[in-house]
Amino acid sequence: MDRRTVLKGLAGAGSLALTGGLSAPAIAQGAAARTLRFVPQANLANFDPIWGTQYVVRNAAAMVWDTLYGIDSSFRPQRQMVESEEVTDDGTTWTFKLRPGLKFHDGEPVLSKDVVASLTRWSARDPMGLMIKALQQELTAVDDRTFKWVLKQPFPKLLYALGKNNSPCSFIMPERIAQTDPFKQISEYIGSGPLKFAKSEWVPGAKAVFEKFADYSPRQEKASWLAGGKQVMVDRVEWVIMPDPATAAAALQNGEIDWWENPIADLVPVLKKNKNISVDIGDPLGNIGSFRMNFLYPPFNDVKARRAVLMALSQEDYMRAIVGDDNSLWKPLPGYFTPDTPLYTEVGGEILKGKRDLDAAKKLLAESGYSGQPVTCLVAQDQPITKAMGDVTADLLKKLGMNVDFVATDWGTVGSRRAQKTPPGQGGWNMFHTWHAGADCVNPAPYTAIRANGDKAWFGWPTSAATEKEVASWFEAKNVDEEKAAMGRLNKAAIDDVVYAPTGFFLSYTAWRKNVSGIAKGPLPFFWGVSKSA
Repeated sequence: MDRRTVLKGLAGAGSLALTGGLSAPAIAQGAAARTLRFVPQANLANFDPIWGTQYVVRNAAAMVWDTLYGIDSSFRPQRQMVESEEVTDDGTTWTFKLRPGLKFHDGEPVLSKDVVASLTRWSARDPMGLMIKALQQELTAVDDRTFKWVLKQPFPKLLYALGKNNSPCSFIMPERIAQTDPFKQISEYIGSGPLKFAKSEWVPGAKAVFEKFADYSPRQEKASWLAGGKQVMVDRVEWVIMPDPATAAAALQNGEIDWWENPIADLVPVLKKNKNISVDIGDPLGNIGSFRMNFLYPPFNDVKARRAVLMALSQEDYMRAIVGDDNSLWKPLPGYFTPDTPLYTEVGGEILKGKRDLDAAKKLLAESGYSGQPVTCLVAQDQPITKAMGDVTADLLKKLGMNVDFVATDWGTVGSRRAQKTPPGQGGWNMFHTWHAGADCVNPAPYTAIRANGDKAWFGWPTSAATEKEVASWFEAKNVDEEKAAMGRLNKAAIDDVVYAPTGFFLSYTAWRKNVSGIAKGPLPFFWGVSKSA
């Protein structure tokens, strides 16, 4: 009996014993209707949305911290914490005014000094923030509700940078917290968002709790992704950590949880048969699988070794490991950008097309100078997506003749360890798996993983002057035709230097009890507008 059959059997059994004692909660029906129980994609092991970029942290942070602007479902930045903005004719001086009455969860007012400190910390870590920082002349608080940003030259996508939903988002924190070194984690979790974090109830590996913030003043516009009125309809959101998919499926069927962020495709048929459960694609823009290599150490510091991986890997193998046999859930991806979006391109993607050439890949790996040293692969076992890809990679690298040091761990540990620049044998790493939301990969602006500016790049620290040149070309483009041309050159440059290895494009499901309403599709779970009946 294979793994998929076992999972389906366990999930279909609906055994209460699987849920680890979560059954029959001792709370009244009315209180239960005011508590939304949610199974996230992974454990919330750390909670600093600037220090790290894991989606699970970003998703929790979007409840607790607010942003000055919010990107809507049309990728347009809308005012969020900001009441108004003015920009000089030359585009170099921006003056912003905050909405009145904004409060942090500790009761203190949100002031301009908090914004300045928060943007300073964010801009030290975010790729777009770093671009703005390089142009910055001054960022100052004018008065309690007004702040000014003076640049040496215009940055037309400033509002997009302040509202984007990819990690790290420019969340606004109290000044005392935002003054934390951006390369060290914060230890206090106070925001001004629609929910506040119940730190005393946080049990990493088991649960995280978020409570409705009574003093939050939502905007009057209709909610759309991170924009508009974030109306919270429940009193509590409880994140229940269930890394085992069969356990989560059983709990959802039994009504012990209300919403499961990302059920694996193998269990979807079982869930669809339950008349009390709704199942749908969580985000039509999907995800791009990522095989991320460390440019600092052998073998992947040599482009020949990285190209050997591209030459040998089968995206179909990776995608079927993630989504199973449903061909509607995945596509091959000869590049880095989201399929079926206006700027999608396959220019330069030939190495990812056609028959896989293992012999040629072995020859290229030998030319790189690889001589049998261990290749440390960080693979999170509590993430079905990364576990599936990790199993395929272990087999692939062994077929290439590599000595695989397979580190089976959890997603929180991967998040911490991938930030280490120490050698692989001393706590560092050679590769890890992740994925990027399609919404983050529509163009270079929000796409952290495509940047290749060395030490300032995302984990793996790729260096590719050709890639960075074309990123700049896209930002400087004067019209759509120039943007498309730059995207083609960028895709080719990133593939030539193998900024990372894309393992394919795939869609993911989300599932919820039918007494829950208001769940919106998008690149992250939006908890505003979600209600629950008894």
